[in-house]
Amino acid sequence: QVQLVESGGGSVQAGESLRLSCAASGNTGRALCMGWFRQGTGKKREGVARIQPNGDINYDNSVKGRFTISRDNTKNTIYLQMDSLKPEDTDIYYCAAEESLICTIYPTWYEYWGAGIQVTVSS
Repeated sequence: QVQLVESGGGSVQAGESLRLSCAASGNTGRALCMGWFRQGTGKKREGVARIQPNGDINYDNSVKGRFTISRDNTKNTIYLQMDSLKPEDTDIYYCAAEESLICTIYPTWYEYWGAGIQVTVSS
């Protein structure tokens, strides 16, 4: 079992930045694919960014050039640096993990999820 805890959300103005963190605990000895998803009210959960154990990274087109995902393996933590935030980035953001060398964009791929954290961007 892997437990995930997100932190760093909040409310900002458009153009500002936030940094989300996701700390993994429990059985973290195996290779973990980890990623960030987001979901708004009445919407499907969608992938934002993901990072594979080998360091390969993928972003959704809507955040490319604005968001940066990174991981610190010594702390079993991933981060999502969100710059130039827009009102349409307002959502609940979820951290996800799967014991796999490969990540996908599909939420159903991931077994472990954090509780989610609110990000609100005002215009």
